Amino acid sequence: MNDVPQGRVPASPPWRRLAGIVLAIVALLIAPPAIAGASTGPLGAAKPGEPWHPAPVTLPTPWTNQVSPTNALPEYPRPQLTRTSWQSLNGLWQFAGASANEAPPVGRNLAEQILVPYPTESALSGIKRHEDYMWYRRTIDVPQSWKVGKGQRLMMNFGAVDYKATVWVNGKQVGQHTGGYGAFSVDVTDALTGKGPQEVIVGVEDRADATWQPVGKQRLVPDRGIFYTGASGIWQSVWMEPVATDHVVGLDMTPDIDTNTLALTARTSGSSAQTVSVVVRDGKKVVSRTTGPANQKVTVPVPNAKLWSPDSPFLYDLEVTLLANGKHADRVGSYVGMREIGKATGKDGKLHITLNHKITFLMSTLDQGYWPDGIYTAPTDEALRFDVAQTKALGFNTIRKHIKVEPDRWYYHADKLGMMVWQDMPAMKTGGEPPEPARNQFESELHEMVNQHKSWTSVIGWIPFNEGWGEWSKTDTGRIADEVKAWDPSRLVNAHSGVNCCNSHGDSGRGDVIDWHQYTGPAQPVPSGDRVSIDGEHGGFGLEVPGHMWFGDGGAYQMADDSAELTRFYVDNQRAVLDTAKRCGISGAVYTQTTDVEHEVNGFYTYDRQVKKMDFAQVKAVNDAIVQNADGSGAPPPSTGPGTPGIAGVHAYTFDENGGTTAKDSVGSATMALTNATWVPGVRGTAVHFAGNGEGDTGASLVKTDGSYSVSAWAKLDVADGAFQTVVSQDTGEASAFFLQYSGADQRWAMSFVGLRALSPTKPEVGRWYHLTGVRDATAGTLSLYVDGQKVATQQACTAPASSGHTVVGRGQYGGQKVDYLRGATDDVRLFDRALTDAEVAQLAQQR
Repeated sequence: MNDVPQGRVPASPPWRRLAGIVLAIVALLIAPPAIAGASTGPLGAAKPGEPWHPAPVTLPTPWTNQVSPTNALPEYPRPQLTRTSWQSLNGLWQFAGASANEAPPVGRNLAEQILVPYPTESALSGIKRHEDYMWYRRTIDVPQSWKVGKGQRLMMNFGAVDYKATVWVNGKQVGQHTGGYGAFSVDVTDALTGKGPQEVIVGVEDRADATWQPVGKQRLVPDRGIFYTGASGIWQSVWMEPVATDHVVGLDMTPDIDTNTLALTARTSGSSAQTVSVVVRDGKKVVSRTTGPANQKVTVPVPNAKLWSPDSPFLYDLEVTLLANGKHADRVGSYVGMREIGKATGKDGKLHITLNHKITFLMSTLDQGYWPDGIYTAPTDEALRFDVAQTKALGFNTIRKHIKVEPDRWYYHADKLGMMVWQDMPAMKTGGEPPEPARNQFESELHEMVNQHKSWTSVIGWIPFNEGWGEWSKTDTGRIADEVKAWDPSRLVNAHSGVNCCNSHGDSGRGDVIDWHQYTGPAQPVPSGDRVSIDGEHGGFGLEVPGHMWFGDGGAYQMADDSAELTRFYVDNQRAVLDTAKRCGISGAVYTQTTDVEHEVNGFYTYDRQVKKMDFAQVKAVNDAIVQNADGSGAPPPSTGPGTPGIAGVHAYTFDENGGTTAKDSVGSATMALTNATWVPGVRGTAVHFAGNGEGDTGASLVKTDGSYSVSAWAKLDVADGAFQTVVSQDTGEASAFFLQYSGADQRWAMSFVGLRALSPTKPEVGRWYHLTGVRDATAGTLSLYVDGQKVATQQACTAPASSGHTVVGRGQYGGQKVDYLRGATDDVRLFDRALTDAEVAQLAQQR
């Protein structure tokens, strides 16, 4: 759930995290455990014979009780680069909090135990608290059969450690890594001693949002809103494996379905003359054999390629053998899906996303990847797969992985199940502007993320920025989008998801995608030039389920009373998505969200994955209808009549009564009832003044909001601060259908829909009369603002909902509440049943 224009979430008290304080105190008082060997079993119980157990779990998932020191994520962690000889180092390690610049505890037992790879704040770690600095310690036994030191090297691999990690073996520093989302490997061979246990120490610093490091949704102090509990330390699998000096480090793979080939680069270590042999298999059948140089692109034939898609997620198996000086050095297993992601013009004349050259609507969920027991780390591999599988079962074909990077096995499950993925870059914290060193580090980690994930079949697009979080420059955002495209030309680049929202510096015009957010939405950006458009976030309907909430209560953008109402909200909203796809040409939509997360209760499942919150059959049916029918064929624009000629309008309020509690409609018959209004000198004659608590209610719906219309008024502000003030609007029961207003967030005049504003270029002066006109042209699909007779802004708004609420002056409506009261005066309010021309607006503004 993210902040959006016009959005308001009710205030609530600060969240107080449950912590295992008693457990920590006990752990510090007991005798230190003995050091374990290479197995993933316990280092030693806190007390003799006492088994290890997690910290108290606030909300257990169906997999919580399956976790133990002997089976902590035992699966091979790297499915795209597999070897037969390896050993998991997940399990119990010694643990202690530390201080900055503290020397590593070489040869010293630590007072606590932690279950790796669960982050320190999680219940499954056994710690359930945050430390800015921390130590991990254990020993390993290297199998003699690996022949390490006798032609073989020993690599220690880390899926991810948040945030700065330093590794020592037997007191010798062997490696460092900065970045909480990237995998890294350390060659520890030269630090090993003869036979017997080898001491491993990992020191970690994670100060989270106290710095500018990329953190995504993590916060040291989570809120009852969109930011959650942090996830520090080792949070992805750790393992070791023997390799030759000459060995494969990684495989870069790009399929080309037009030529039935795979571009494969085997990145290697070592200095020998190296070649690679690539075998492609369809099950047991050999499809092709190819030999070429290492560290260069090798074109691998895949004749008559079977294409990968959500409907048929076919994957080819690969075997890559490295030869050094003509001799076998390394062999790794991998796989690949043959698929294309691109853009093409549909029958509607608009640009759309294609999968395998077919226009395909990307129906997506927003997936945070949070767990109540493991925080950032799913309790088991089955649990990790569950979210992807259930999303697929609901009729979605895409997941937006929201400002988090998952373990490799998550992408493996997406590949196997047939799920496309928008991959976000984890954002820096919100508020303020990051300094230059933080910007450089952010870009470095973005490059690392792309390099490490550009061979997953499921990943179809990159999203560097979200709603301006951590953004520092529109120009640099455009530059970064271009760089990401250069790093990976085979995928789409969405430079800025929610570019219309929040802290955004504005649209850079770069990348392949225009992406707007709107709650409850859907958002309606229109493709332009060489960019497709998507609704990057919408929905956010919530339901509280007693006994299954992190805080005991929860919030969302719109709350339902029961499952039936929640389902109805969803289905109606998704029908609007289909209409938006056909009329506006959006290529995808992202519904918020897969599961509840902490205070947010807007998931299909509760946070603990125990309760289905909607009628899933109805969810799947409407999602299937969108994917099947949003095919680029489009829909004709709405039919709008010529409207009433002239510039008198169909309703007009000159406010020349100079007294009383009603204002006459000088053109129509809808008398306006005034509340808490006073009479003041106007532009001509008198006007009405409101002091932030008044309104004028016409008692009728005067504007057909799903058609073309215009609204004009003279307005003068008493104060121009950070609060919204509405001059004219029309109620819907939930949020105004339109707002002719002062936008406090922008400190500009605006003609607005929820989530969309056509803004004046400058801040209005207090005490000065301005003539404002908002024009909705349904045929053109635009929303325009005129100030003093001049058009100052136009936004694409291809559809607009019908409304039957009252047209009102002096306030707006949001969340079913009266809001945005005017603190100032208004005069000569006029409503038109058509889109006025530029000349007509100019003429109207001259009538003083």
